Amino acid sequence: MTSYVDIDEDIELDFDVNKLSDRLMEKVTDSENCPYETCVSLIVTHSDEIRTCNKEYRDIDSVTDVLSFPALDLADGDFSAIDESDSSLFDPETGELILGDVMINIDRVYSQAEEYGHSVLREFAFLMTHSLYHLCGYDHMDEGSAKIMEDKQEKVLTELGITRE
Repeated sequence: MTSYVDIDEDIELDFDVNKLSDRLMEKVTDSENCPYETCVSLIVTHSDEIRTCNKEYRDIDSVTDVLSFPALDLADGDFSAIDESDSSLFDPETGELILGDVMINIDRVYSQAEEYGHSVLREFAFLMTHSLYHLCGYDHMDEGSAKIMEDKQEKVLTELGITRE
């Protein structure tokens, strides 16, 4: 498992983002029975950059807490359709399956942690886990799919001991 992490230079966190991302990615992909080692690109940035990307890639001119850009067209964690002969799906250096890109808005991490009364670590881990499930093909467009995704996220965070304080 590899997380390629890019954190804006003015952002300092009191936890190891690489280690946390790798732990979350391993737990999520294991929970989905992913038969591949995987990699994800993670960008930790501010509201202005998130807004710019949201507008550019989703045509939504607003700030959000996290953006997910899946590299694969998966449905609910079904990795069986992966074409192993398609080298564009795999990192040429590591051979890992490329899940996609994640952008986390650190400004929202701090404000939502305060709003929900839990740690910055918990909020960051929640957003990363949420985004990883999007990269695995899940969404929350209706009540049923939202419940499935929420249950999966909570299970991963609980198993890793990243609970609300």
